[in-house]
Amino acid sequence: MSATSPASVESLDPPVAAGRRFVSELVRNPKGLTGFVLIFGVVFIAIFAPMLAGHDPTRQVLEARFLPPVFAEDGTWGHILGGDNLGRDILARVLYGSRTSILVALLVVFNAMVVGSILGAIAGYFGGLLDAVIMRIADFQLSFPFILVAILMLAIVGPGFWTMVFALSVALWVRFARLVRGETLKIRELEYIQAAKSIGVGHVAIIFSHVIPNVLPTIIVIATFDVAEVVIAEAAISFLGLGTQPPTPSWGMMISEGRNYLFENYWMALGPGIAIMTTSIAINLFGDFLRDTYDPRQERL
Repeated sequence: MSATSPASVESLDPPVAAGRRFVSELVRNPKGLTGFVLIFGVVFIAIFAPMLAGHDPTRQVLEARFLPPVFAEDGTWGHILGGDNLGRDILARVLYGSRTSILVALLVVFNAMVVGSILGAIAGYFGGLLDAVIMRIADFQLSFPFILVAILMLAIVGPGFWTMVFALSVALWVRFARLVRGETLKIRELEYIQAAKSIGVGHVAIIFSHVIPNVLPTIIVIATFDVAEVVIAEAAISFLGLGTQPPTPSWGMMISEGRNYLFENYWMALGPGIAIMTTSIAINLFGDFLRDTYDPRQERL
């Protein structure tokens, strides 16, 4: 009994060990911890926006038109960030706008990550004509800026929430495809892959059981940075009027509405601008932590 006790104490379930390592590394990294706390705050706000807002974000109150924020002269605590040109509460719209930005970012990155990773793994594993076709499509798309591809897609299919998700997903998949394809070219030559083939394991099983799991840490790191980029892209597209349509609040649309009143009523664009900046910085800080921890080969000098 006593001989087996130390081994049983020292042996940890892999998920438990991985979770403990993550928490330990996060606590020791101020940059990553700051990003994690800010991200948690943004997600918390997005989930509980109806309870935190205190006002209907679409309700128009004429008496609150161009009402200054609480820190300016004539401001009131009833409208902490003031009112916009239609008398809607800006704080409520910023809080509800977090739902739009976070949901779009998560949906787009998830779609692009799944589709791009599968296509990249297929291209790298099988090679030949299939690899050439997939990579030439990716190379052609990468010759255009990411945001331009999304705008062109929206010009074709029309504005709206789901069309924006579709357009951004189409614009983003190529990054994951190229990354996974490059890693797959190395992994497919390893001995355990050749051993799996020799005992009759199917190609699909090898790709999903051996190839993609080995690339997953790098995929997650890249996906984290892409979430921040999609948040900014969503704001830019909504600013142009091609994304989320009224009356649904969106940070980019709020800035677009406030640009005509920027000098006299700057607070209309101040709230959503700070929200976009804070969210992007938080995600990039956390992404730096993930890269340094799980993909040290890409650590910046």
